[in-house]
Order: sequence, then C-alpha cells, then structure tokens
Amino acid sequence: MSHVVELRSDTFTLPTPRMLAAATAARLGDDVYGEDPTVAELESLSAKLLGKEAGCLMPSGTMANLAALLTHSPRGGKAVVGAESDIYVYEAGGASVFGGIVYEPITAAEDGTLPLDAVADAFEVDRDDPQFALPAVLTLETPHNRRGGIPLTPGYLAAAGALARRHGVALHLDGARIFNAALALGVPAADLAAPADTVQFCLSKGLSAPIGSMLVGDETSIATARRYRKMLGGGMRQAGMIAACGIVALTDMTDRLADDHAHARRLADGLAGLTGLRLDPEPPRTNMVFFTVDDEGTSHTTESLIEAARVRGVHLAELGRGRIRAVTHSGVTAADVDRAVDVLADAVAAAPRTTR
Repeated sequence: MSHVVELRSDTFTLPTPRMLAAATAARLGDDVYGEDPTVAELESLSAKLLGKEAGCLMPSGTMANLAALLTHSPRGGKAVVGAESDIYVYEAGGASVFGGIVYEPITAAEDGTLPLDAVADAFEVDRDDPQFALPAVLTLETPHNRRGGIPLTPGYLAAAGALARRHGVALHLDGARIFNAALALGVPAADLAAPADTVQFCLSKGLSAPIGSMLVGDETSIATARRYRKMLGGGMRQAGMIAACGIVALTDMTDRLADDHAHARRLADGLAGLTGLRLDPEPPRTNMVFFTVDDEGTSHTTESLIEAARVRGVHLAELGRGRIRAVTHSGVTAADVDRAVDVLADAVAAAPRTTR
C-alpha cells in the first residue's frame, strides 16, 4: 500500500530529527536518585510554561492523572469527574483500583464544561455523616476529547477552581492537549493552568515526542506524586533521553500546532459536502474532526466505513458509539487531508444507497 494517512490519533506522531539528535546527545544520570540533569531541565521548563512551582516526568498521561488523584484524595475519598472524560472512561478505573477513590461522574455540557451547579451538589455532603464519601478532587479536561476537542475557557476554569477552593476540594486539570487549547483560545497555557492545583499534559500527542507526559503543580503535591510514580513502577533511570525529546517538543512544536488546527478545518470543510456523512454542527476548534454515518444517504455502518477507508489507505477510529474521530497532527499534510476527503467520498459512493 502507498502512504497511509493516519488520522486515528495524534499519538501516532513520530519524533522529529532534532528530537532524535537531542536524545543521543543528552546529559544523563539516574533520575530515581534525582540526578538526571536533562530530566531536571524538562521538569523546570514544564513548570515554568504552566506557571507552577515544580514538575515531574511521567511515562504516560494515565499515570500522571492517577498520581495526581492519589495525591489529592485519601482512600475512600471522592473524585468528581466528567462522565465522558478520559480519566473516567479510558483509564481503567485506576484511582478506584489503586487508591480506593470513589468516582462521581457528571455529564458534561456540549461545550465540555461540567455544570457548576451539579459540581456544587456533588461537593455538598454532610461531612459529619460517615455514610458519605467526602469530595477530595475535581477533575476537568481540556480540550474535552469526547466533546469535539472543545477547549474550556479561562473564565470557566477560574469559576470551577474558586468553587473547588470554597469546598476544600483540589482541582486537577487533565490538559493532555493543553497547548492546543491555549492556541485555540489565543491565551498562554499558564492562564488555563492557573486555577488548577495540578495539571497533566502529554508530550507524546501533538507535540510529537515518542514517550512521556508531565505533571506540574506546587512543590508539595509534586513531591507526593513523585512518590506515587515510584510506587506505580514509573521511576525511570537514565530518562534524560526521553526528556531531551520533551524539551524539543516544548521549544519547537507548540507553535506548529496551528497547522494541525488549520488542517482539521480543511478536512471538515471537505467532508461537509459529502452525502452519507453528518459532521458535528460546530467547526473544529482544535485538531479533531467528528462525524457520523448518515444512514439516510448510505448503507455503510460506522464499522464498514472505517474499514472501507482503511483498505484505501486512510485510518480512522470510532470514539464513542457511532461517532468517528479524525485527528490531524505533524504527520498529516494538507495533501493528506485532501486525499482523505477523496477516499471518503469514494468509499461512500461505492456503498449501495438505502432505499427509504
């Protein structure tokens, strides 16, 4: 098969030549002993960019989120989460399994926000009644993956953070793609991070590093999270080779996310005219395009359309029941986007039409 257009996720990004060169030249030490200078540089840079005191390199976003929840909640405490958030849906219930933490899911609005009145209701329990799990941490996600990649605004995040503080609850922000969110809103990432006690962001998605996520926050929280990282098996030795790629990701790759956003809009514009597909009504704000199969215009199912695209060299994935997500990233060019549109047009046209 010729060149594949990979749209399943921005986790398929490959490290840049500068990353690979930096990895081989990195100064190394034993990071479990706190002696890897390149890791220390990455952690300091990450904290500075998000306006926090300290940072900790984690092998994955899942571990970073889990370490944050363990840091903020005792066993038997409650984490208030989005019902369609990555933490609740895609991270294997880790906080319950490893931390004895109870999840209370709240349905997000179409813009990805958790209604603050519902959040307040989840916080307002009788703390003297031993029947109730006590709220310990609120988690928010930006951009919200299953809500179309929509970024949460600084105003909403500030209001949520203030509500959490009034109730003595920590705020953890799952900002896996926080630099996409900041770019879409035209604000520094630190503005989005400011209300949160801890923030997780991925180096290995749109920023194109091969491995790793960062957890940033105040020095005490990060010290506790570092202990949990070790407990969870995430302590790494000469991790400077990974960190060197992360430094390049943060210095070279954040501004170019604008290309991914432009390519997502180009893809949405191309798909909008295809009979048999129904796009989300809102245009893409970051690097994600969502659409469904319109059974009034084609006999394809979600699964058959994904397979028809795959055999033609375009990889897509279902995210949520019946919803297809296409994600642009550094491995996708404008020409790739145009090819994807042509492939989907051909796939839909090749399917027998329904006769309703």
